Amino acid sequence: MPKHKNDFEKEGLMNARTEPELLHQLSNAHLDALEEETIFILREVAAAFERPALLFSGGKDSLVMLKCAEKAFVDKQKGGRIPYPLLMIDTGHNFKEVTDFRDFRANELGAELIVRSVEDSMKRGTVRLAHANESRNVHQSVTLLEAIEEFKFDALMGGARRDEEKARAKERIFSHRDSFGQWQPKSQRPELWSLFNTKLQPGEHFRVFPISNWTELDVWQYIARENIALPSIYYTHKREVVDRRGLWVPVTELTPPKEGETVQFRNVRFRTVGDITCTCPVESTAATPEEIVIETLAADVSERGATRMDDKTSDASMEKRKKDGYF
Repeated sequence: MPKHKNDFEKEGLMNARTEPELLHQLSNAHLDALEEETIFILREVAAAFERPALLFSGGKDSLVMLKCAEKAFVDKQKGGRIPYPLLMIDTGHNFKEVTDFRDFRANELGAELIVRSVEDSMKRGTVRLAHANESRNVHQSVTLLEAIEEFKFDALMGGARRDEEKARAKERIFSHRDSFGQWQPKSQRPELWSLFNTKLQPGEHFRVFPISNWTELDVWQYIARENIALPSIYYTHKREVVDRRGLWVPVTELTPPKEGETVQFRNVRFRTVGDITCTCPVESTAATPEEIVIETLAADVSERGATRMDDKTSDASMEKRKKDGYF
């Protein structure tokens, strides 16, 4: 467990270090504890399941999880490889900077990358859009469940965190899904003393969340400490946006300005990345992880609450999507 301030006082370290140095030491101890827990979960999945996969979008949370997987299984001297494939469910409307970085990072590690597309589900007729401009993000569940059936995955590791959205806070680290891929709150197993019940019936699987106990601030502090490379859109850049219901909507072919909206050119960055049709940036001049840490300390709205249009339809929208098979 991370050390607290009184632990350092007992060790007589308060007199030997300045307050900033002590805070840095406390922060590192906290990150070490989170990293250790994540590595333990990643190894537990490898040991307990026959066909696991790690969900990998190229976003910051999945890149942090991938870094921990690298530490768990790859030795710089002895070699080694991540023992499960990386899986991406692509809407076809993702930011190119992110998908390009996804491919680069997977290739750099020599990891197997599996990409399944919502567009393929549309061709099969399993996904049907109500209209041409409808967001495909809500239809990822169908493609994901099809990928689970195709590869017979029995565990999928995702980068969801408890602080993202209140439905996430109900999630177990090992989240049981029934034979229809659905999440039922009453069917979840207790998790005491880091003991996980991984028993499955045929057709069932688990969604596992190795960074569930991390916060957005933890993620950025870890990115800064480990010098983790990210897609460029996580940092400040100039972009055309329009103000729509209090969100800065990026101007793209998929999200053109509506009649009466004024296009503005602003310094922005993305706190989270997803489907272009539902992901918005925030105003920012932060160009480094350290600067983003400072911004995050001052933020009073979660990243999804501040930047995701698809979570604003109702208070129960995320929970409904999870019950339908969403990550």
